[in-house]
Amino acid sequence: MTMRLYDSKAQALRDFVPLEAGKVGIYVCGPTVQSSPHIGHLRSALVYDQLRRWLSYRGLTVTFIRNVTDIDDKILVNAQGSSEEWWALAYRYELEFTAGYQRLGILAPTYEPRATASIQEMQNLISRLIEKDHAYPADDESGDVYFDTASWPSYGDLTRQGQGDMEAAADADPRGKRDPRDFALWKGRKDDEPESAAWASPWGAGRPGWHIECSAMASRYLGAEFDIHGGGLDLRFPHHENELAQSSAAGDAFAQFWMHNGLVHVNGQKMSKSLGNSIYAAELLDQARAIVVRYYLGAAHYRSTIDYHDGALIEAEAALERVESFLDRAERRLADTRFAGSGALVVPTEFAEAMDDDLAVPQALGVLHDTVRAGNAALDAEDLHAAASARGEVLAMSEVLGINPLSTGWSVATDEPAMVALTALVERLLKDRETARDTRDYQAADRIRDELVVAGITIEDTPSGAHWSFD
Repeated sequence: MTMRLYDSKAQALRDFVPLEAGKVGIYVCGPTVQSSPHIGHLRSALVYDQLRRWLSYRGLTVTFIRNVTDIDDKILVNAQGSSEEWWALAYRYELEFTAGYQRLGILAPTYEPRATASIQEMQNLISRLIEKDHAYPADDESGDVYFDTASWPSYGDLTRQGQGDMEAAADADPRGKRDPRDFALWKGRKDDEPESAAWASPWGAGRPGWHIECSAMASRYLGAEFDIHGGGLDLRFPHHENELAQSSAAGDAFAQFWMHNGLVHVNGQKMSKSLGNSIYAAELLDQARAIVVRYYLGAAHYRSTIDYHDGALIEAEAALERVESFLDRAERRLADTRFAGSGALVVPTEFAEAMDDDLAVPQALGVLHDTVRAGNAALDAEDLHAAASARGEVLAMSEVLGINPLSTGWSVATDEPAMVALTALVERLLKDRETARDTRDYQAADRIRDELVVAGITIEDTPSGAHWSFD
């Protein structure tokens, strides 16, 4: 079956055929690291992780680029009045995003470029637009450069808007604009902004506008034309509309498919800082096992809105426990039989059809749970061959969805309770070893070290003390 994806630009399902056979290039708008990540950031990242995993299962080589916007108006504003430099604030929040992604089992991108590392590419793109008369420097000597929306008749194609219906762009001082809808490509440095947040340019010291960043980074790492551009629904306008306009006006074919994931509501309300109902990533991940949070955030169709409510994680825990219980039961019953370890790790046809149909994860999960029920019935009937087959299919499906409880990533590294317990035990043994060495009981010290090594833990003695890690 040919995979179909919903193209937001066409507003229709289209057959997905990669530009280059066997390879897929995906660009996803990553975070603007101005504050801590919330549940919506996790949901968006998870959606494209599911897409990536499915394409990889289908045998395609995926180049996955997710950027970090580490220079932005809000980053500078949030750093004002504190002793923390703007770039330190940005990096601190970037680490929070990375930690959240890792805990959720989201695969690391092929590359994760920062906006501040692609300034030259942005300036080159701006120069191309000026040469083609689709951009202009402001006349007020501010150093600002704007995209001339009136010069590009296709502006509005992504969101199906007429230019007369669009709101004015509020990303820069309107006094230097020819049209209120024109958006900033380059922002001249203001007197109250730190010198470290400005770069030399043909138009004066300044920094890039938000939209030009993604156009430049996408083309730098995927080329002028690539397969899929993804992001949250809230980015369709103005961010993605502006990306498409400036890249197309510069002569780049840009993305062949535009994908947008739905947003997250809380108890029926849109999540927002003004309502005070934001749920931050760390808070959510502390409420349940990370694999349960992943199950919850990934269970709905990616284009739908999730409504977070009390009890949502309890429901996800119960659903996941049914999968875990079957796998544990099958493992114990099949052990020491000729069926131990058997069962092809291949997803059922119905699962593949669901995933090929615009990532219909709810239907795919239905197949997963049907297979769990069939596997339990086979175990009840002592049909070990059927049970082994079901086990293999369940493992394959859960691995594709990133919720395989037997996966190494969930076993220790991202299982917070297990990690806490393991850390406490290892640290206690290391203290006992240190005491033994202090009292010259080297036999006891060596015995403790050997026990840890056998358990797969490496000990490194340093001047600051013993450090441990997994083999």
